[in-house]
Amino acid sequence: MSAEKERIFRALKDVVQIPGNGICADCGLPEPEWASTTLGIFICLNCSGIHRNIPDVSIIKSLLLDPWNDSQIQHMASLGNEAAKRKYEAFVPAYYYVPTYRDCQVLLEQWIRSKYERKDFIEENKPLAYATGYREGFLWKRGRDNGQFLNRKFILTEGDGILKYFTKTDAKVPKAMIKVDNINATFQPSKIGNPNGLQLMYLKDNSTRNIFVYHDEEKEIVDWFNAIRAIQFHYLKVAFPGASDQELTHKLTRNFLKEGYMEKTGPKQTEGFKKRWFSLDHRRLMYFKDPLDAYARGEVFIGSSDNGYAVKEGLPPGTPAGGSWQHGITIVTPDRDFPFICETERDRQEWMSVFNGVMDQQMSPQEYTVEAYFKHRR
Repeated sequence: MSAEKERIFRALKDVVQIPGNGICADCGLPEPEWASTTLGIFICLNCSGIHRNIPDVSIIKSLLLDPWNDSQIQHMASLGNEAAKRKYEAFVPAYYYVPTYRDCQVLLEQWIRSKYERKDFIEENKPLAYATGYREGFLWKRGRDNGQFLNRKFILTEGDGILKYFTKTDAKVPKAMIKVDNINATFQPSKIGNPNGLQLMYLKDNSTRNIFVYHDEEKEIVDWFNAIRAIQFHYLKVAFPGASDQELTHKLTRNFLKEGYMEKTGPKQTEGFKKRWFSLDHRRLMYFKDPLDAYARGEVFIGSSDNGYAVKEGLPPGTPAGGSWQHGITIVTPDRDFPFICETERDRQEWMSVFNGVMDQQMSPQEYTVEAYFKHRR
């Protein structure tokens, strides 16, 4: 490297080390290696690909591969990630889901387009499509029995706090009416097999029910997602008037803590182990025969360690063999033990880590109510 190139590289490195510039401006991934010279921000490789799709707004350069000059570096130093955040994220609604590098592409792309292309958050009280308290449209919904995706009409209303869908366009009576405060929505592109796939989970007759939907337009499905969160936030503000926005946003839709296959046996632990799909939604561990099942086959409540819950390596003594996998774990509850077998040691450690993370948290009054229901159901 020539002396001039070395000088330029060091000058650029100094700018990256300014507080705020050391993580991607859009997803938070550490050590960004790309920049938008028009916006004056430092971003990661994945987000740079999204920025390339909006060339009228953002011009991309590599920090390592592209040539830089002093004026460009001075321009980046005069702006930077923190200044961009103050401008483009000044009025992000509290309920809006701000994605990170762990989230799916559709959420990241719409977040970036909302900030820089549509400029949704630079002025207060700007009209937003998902903030009206009412939404109506069509989504492709997976059939519960046949697995086919069919176009269904959905209506979401803040007034009654209900999401409903219809099997026929001219139907007056909905197929289902779902209380919005009972919904958890999470993007599941890999599971659903569509980059815009959204899973809606709610309780029906005290059983977990899943609905899988998508829309061909990325903005449309993300707007549906944030519309649900907006209405949930509205009702939480009414129910908890003294709570801060930050406290309430933790009660909105959430991603599963972990999903994946494990093997399980029956309650008497005398049956053979069978492969099942598991989803951990905070304290509810649900299992399904297939990841796209409409209903959970069963659930396990994960309480706190202070209340007698624990997770251990291995299976209880006397548990019959029979699973095709070898890496056992046991969830200990005050009432019974639940043995599971993971495919790999890494899977076992990951499951144990998330279980311990949940058990380390104290239970809320609402969670004690859920625990009591689980005990009564048995």
